[in-house]
Amino acid sequence: MVIGTTAGLGDLTTVALSVALAFFFGYALTFVPLLRGGMAARQAVGVALAADTISITIMEIVDNAVMLAVPGAMDAGVGDPFFWGTLAAALAVAFVAAYPVNVWLISRGAGHARMHAHH
Repeated sequence: MVIGTTAGLGDLTTVALSVALAFFFGYALTFVPLLRGGMAARQAVGVALAADTISITIMEIVDNAVMLAVPGAMDAGVGDPFFWGTLAAALAVAFVAAYPVNVWLISRGAGHARMHAHH
């Protein structure tokens, strides 16, 4: 959101960039430690995909929906506290939405439980 807003990109382009970067960094935060722990790259990719895809998807749908739904949030600049407040609120709502799904996945040995087994 910050990059798209700073660059003056349109709403859809900003959302697309936000989603792409969320998946890139979300997977990287799982993938890199697994590699450093000695896991083969192919296996680490599988674990990262299994651990993070559903969570990131829910977070991005909710986060971006909130940002788009709040009038003026996407038009506020990064120097505007309204932008940061809305972004923080959107992330909090997205966390609340993703949390029960993550708990459910972990209780069944899926999601992040697949990653924790390798620590």
